Amino acid sequence: MIDEIVADFQRNWHVYASMPVIAALIGYVTKVVAIRMMFRPIEFRGIRPFFGWQGIVPRKAARMAAIACDTMTDRLISAGEVVQRLDPERVAKELQRPLLEAVAEITREIAEEYQPALWESLPPQAQDLVVRRVQAEAPNVVKGILATVQSDVDSVFDLKGMVVENLVKDKELLNRIFLEAGKREFQFIARSGIVFGFAIGLVQMLAWATLKSPWVMPIFGGLTGWFTDWLALKMIFNPREPKRYFGLFTWQGLFLKRRKEVAADYGALIAKEIITPHNVLHAVLRGPLADRLFAVVERQITSAMDRQTRLARPLVAITVGSRRYQQLKHSVAEKVMRRMPDTLAFIEDYAEEAMDIRNTLVQKMQELSPEEFEDLIRPAFQQDEWILITVGAVLGFAVGELQVLLVENLAN
Repeated sequence: MIDEIVADFQRNWHVYASMPVIAALIGYVTKVVAIRMMFRPIEFRGIRPFFGWQGIVPRKAARMAAIACDTMTDRLISAGEVVQRLDPERVAKELQRPLLEAVAEITREIAEEYQPALWESLPPQAQDLVVRRVQAEAPNVVKGILATVQSDVDSVFDLKGMVVENLVKDKELLNRIFLEAGKREFQFIARSGIVFGFAIGLVQMLAWATLKSPWVMPIFGGLTGWFTDWLALKMIFNPREPKRYFGLFTWQGLFLKRRKEVAADYGALIAKEIITPHNVLHAVLRGPLADRLFAVVERQITSAMDRQTRLARPLVAITVGSRRYQQLKHSVAEKVMRRMPDTLAFIEDYAEEAMDIRNTLVQKMQELSPEEFEDLIRPAFQQDEWILITVGAVLGFAVGELQVLLVENLAN
């Protein structure tokens, strides 16, 4: 029996030599395909509902975004931390020039709208005096608005909603969060397929030499695709702490082993693409809680206008009318809100420096437990993980069938 196997190996050595090589190729290709299927295509391609595919992460964008968001906002950073770092005095200073210009325009617009005859009858010096008085009050209004927001930030700023909205809207960005955090792990998965596949191919050689069954190739191909997927995923996340095996080598889950590098990349991406001053300001001004901000602005403006007209309020009431005076204050608040996006753009550089989102995220990530840190990327693998492993097995089986044809042709 052994003599026959040796003789067959000598006659068909090139056939046997091809087995571990092809098995390594199967291992690598099935990993690359599995990884791609996690993220591509962004939108469904094919014939719904069964004939086609959409990447697992973009297909479950809302759930994936919620998971990523929960990790960010529950464990790494809060809305309060984002906004509390803005200094009202510094904000007022940064906005001084655009604020004065906006105030001057709004004052003239309001005067011409509500008392055009009276305003036009005033000499230019008197008009300028009115404008300057309002401008003098503007920094206090800005500081008052910001202080009110900071005292109850959750009432005007939905950080979770902002993060989820941005990630669901931009599925490519959602992909990048997981790809950036796990780039080394995905490389490891693909490359491990070569090593594990080659090792299984050596066993395949012995099975073929002994059994000579055409089922050996597809079965081992399926086994290679399935087992290498499963083992690579295990090696990424387990064990959470360094552990020595067989007294020969030490292993720690690859993702947890390089948490410092992951924290730096993850923090930089989130600070650059998601929790940015522009996105924060847009969420405050245009988000679902914008009405509450308008109420804050209106209160501050009403208070400022009442202070300015305290002595002349009876005259104002007679000239404009009490009801119309209330409408005037509401109109001022609306005009202020309309100009806010352009005006607040001037503080984005300062806000980026003050919020310091990147360093905050990196520091907080270093403080996470291994279980919490694993949650940064694990959800991308857990969602329909069985599909990826099954696909690896099916592809491996199919390639094994092709391998049978190749081996039989080489043998002939």
